[in-house]
Amino acid sequence: MDTKWVTPIGDEGLYEINTGKWRTFRPVIDCTKCTSCAICAFFCPVSAVHRQQQDSTKLCFDLNYCKGCGICAKECPRQAITMIREEEA
Repeated sequence: MDTKWVTPIGDEGLYEINTGKWRTFRPVIDCTKCTSCAICAFFCPVSAVHRQQQDSTKLCFDLNYCKGCGICAKECPRQAITMIREEEA
C-alpha cells in the first residue's frame, strides 16, 4: 500500500508531503511483544503503519510519512512500541 499525502498548490498542481522530514522521535517495535493487532495502524494519523511485504504477520513503519507523534506507542495495548530519538536510531 503506497500512501502518499498530496496537497493542491494553486496553478502548480499537486505536490507530495513527506511528513517524516520533521520527525524528532521514531517508533521501534519490539517483535517479542507485538501481536500484530494493528491498533497502532488504526490510530496513526498519517497511515504510516503497514504490514511487511515479506511477512504479513509483522508490522512496520513508513518513515517517510511517520512524523513521530507517538500515538501508536500510546495506543499499543501490549506496550510493544517505544519512541526513540532520531539521533539514537
